[in-house]
Amino acid sequence: MTTAAPPPAARGSIFLGVDVGTGSARAGVGCFWSFYWYWVMSDEVCLMTMDDFWALLVVLYRYGKMVTVLSNLRLISGLQFAPPKAACSLANVSGDEVTSLGFSATCSLVAIDDEGEPVTVSWSGDPRRNVIVWMDHRAVKQADRINSSKSPVLEYCGGAVSPEMEPPKLLWVKENLQESWSLAFRWMDLSDWLSYRATGDDTRSLCTIVCKWTYLGHAHMHQNDEIDSRDMEARGWDDDFWEEIGLGDLVDGHHSKIGRSVAFPGHALGSGLTPDAAKELGLAAGTPVGTSLIDAHAGGVGVMESVPMADFASEEVDQEAICHRMVLVCGTSTCHMAISKNKLFIPGVWGPFWSAMVPQYWLTEGGQSATGAVLDYVIENHVASPLLANRAASRSISIFELLNEILETLKQEVGSPFLAALTRDIHILPDFHGNRSPIADPISKGIICGLTLDTSEKQLALLYLATLQGIAYGTRHIIEHCNAHGHKIDTLLACGGLSKNSLFIQEQADITGYPIVLPRENESVLLGAAILGAVASKKHPTVQDAMKALNAAGQVVYPSKDPKVKKYHDAKYRIFRDLYEQQLSQRSIMKDALS
Repeated sequence: MTTAAPPPAARGSIFLGVDVGTGSARAGVGCFWSFYWYWVMSDEVCLMTMDDFWALLVVLYRYGKMVTVLSNLRLISGLQFAPPKAACSLANVSGDEVTSLGFSATCSLVAIDDEGEPVTVSWSGDPRRNVIVWMDHRAVKQADRINSSKSPVLEYCGGAVSPEMEPPKLLWVKENLQESWSLAFRWMDLSDWLSYRATGDDTRSLCTIVCKWTYLGHAHMHQNDEIDSRDMEARGWDDDFWEEIGLGDLVDGHHSKIGRSVAFPGHALGSGLTPDAAKELGLAAGTPVGTSLIDAHAGGVGVMESVPMADFASEEVDQEAICHRMVLVCGTSTCHMAISKNKLFIPGVWGPFWSAMVPQYWLTEGGQSATGAVLDYVIENHVASPLLANRAASRSISIFELLNEILETLKQEVGSPFLAALTRDIHILPDFHGNRSPIADPISKGIICGLTLDTSEKQLALLYLATLQGIAYGTRHIIEHCNAHGHKIDTLLACGGLSKNSLFIQEQADITGYPIVLPRENESVLLGAAILGAVASKKHPTVQDAMKALNAAGQVVYPSKDPKVKKYHDAKYRIFRDLYEQQLSQRSIMKDALS
C-alpha cells in the first residue's frame, strides 16, 4: 500500500522492515502517526529468469531424483541493502530518521567461514553457492535416518524432521562435501545471517533455531521476562541428539557453529547497526536492530492481531482469543500458524515451538510446501498460458485476474449453479513438492484427475480453479487435524501474495467454513519485520504490545451460506482425501512389483 507521505512534523517513529523471500528482497518504511501506517515497498530488485545467472537468487539444479536449490550469498547481500535505500527514498525519509529495523527471511541454511566468507554447499564447488534454500529436498534420506533415531526432540517437530529443516541438510553436507564441512565456521539461518551482517552479533533467534534446528526453546521458560530480554546462553540444544545423528562435532565450542546465545524475537542485537552496515544501508550507525524472524512467522506477527473490533469485540475480552485464530501466510508455499498457551503435540504438524513467533506462546506450524509454486506450474505448463499472459499484460492485470474473469464467463455460459461447481469432473491433489502437513510425507506426489485433450484457455481456467480448491482442501485437512488435537481454531487470517487473489480467498473460506480476515496492510511480512525493530527500540515493550498497536483489520471474507456449496465441497473433499490413499496403494503395488 502506498499513500502520500506525511510532512516531517507529523511523523512519529519510523520503523524499517526488510524481507528476503524466495524470489525477491524488499523493504518497507512504516511511519506511525495519527494511528495510521505509511508503508512503501521497494520491489525494484525483484529477480529475473534463469537466463540471467547474475540476476538470480535461486538456481535449480536437478541431479537425477534430487532437487537442489542453491543461493548466492553475495547477491543476497546486495538485495538486502538495496531495497531499504529505495524504500526510504520513496517514503521521503532520511536514514537518520529511521528509528529501528528488523529482518525476516526464508528459513534457508547459510554456510560461512571464519572470516565471514561464503563456503560452497554445491557439488560444483562454486563458493558463491553457499545457501541451501528452504525448499531444497536433497536430504530426504538423511531426514529418514534422523527420524529413525526416535529422539525425544522429534516430539517437538510433529514427530519427525522434514528435509526442509536444517539437521538433515547439515548431515547431507557432512556426508557429501567434506571440504565444505571442514571450512564452515558458522551455520546460520538466513534471517540470523542478515542480522549478523548488520550488527556483528551472531545471537540466534528463538524463531529460527526452535523451528528449524530442533532447539528446545522451552529451556528458557524461566527467563520469561521478554521486556528485559538479553542474550541467553543456548541451553536448549540436545547434545545427545546431535551425537546420535552423526553431527556431534557441532556440539564443540559450546555450539559455536550453530549458536551459543539466543534471544526472543525483537531483542535488540549488539550495539545496533555497525558503521559499515549503516553506510551500506544509508542509515545511522547504532540504529537498533531486532532479533529476526523467519518470513512466514513475520507474517504471523504482522497480521495475527488484525481482528475487526466490531465483529469480534466480545472475543477481545477473552485473553485466549488469539489462540482461536490461524494465520495463513500464502506465497510460494503456505504456512498455517496457530498459537496456544499450552503445548499441543500434533502428529505430522511442526511444533509445539515455545516463543518461536509470539513470545510466551506455543506455536503450531502447519504448512503446504508448494501452493503459489503449484499454481505457477499448472498455469505455465499449459499450452494456452503464453497467450493468456500476453493478454493479461496488455490490460495491466495479473493472469490470475484474467482467469477469474474467464471462470465467471464460463459459469454463465454453462449455467453452473455456482462457480465452484465448474470443477465437478476435475480433482487435484496439490502435493507437487510433497506433503508437509498433516501427513508429513515428503515423497507424496501431485495428482490431476479428469484430464482431456482440450487445450483451450477455458480448460486452463478449470485446472486453475481445481488447483485453488485442492490447496484449500489441504488447509481444511490441516485445520481439522489441529482442532482434533486440542486447538479451537474458528477464525482465519491471511496474508502474502496469494491472499491478494479474491477467488483464492473465497474458496478457502467456502471450503474451510471459517471467515477469513484480510489485514489492512497487505504487506504483513514487512510489517512483522518492522515490529521487531519497534520492540528493539523500546517504542513498544513487547512483541504482542506492538502487534496490538500496529496490526489492523481490512476486509472480512465469509463462507457461502448456500448449503449446496457446502455439500459440493464436502463431496470434493472426500475425493481429495481418497486421492492420497490411492497413491499409497499404488506405491505399495509398485514396491511389491520391484521387490
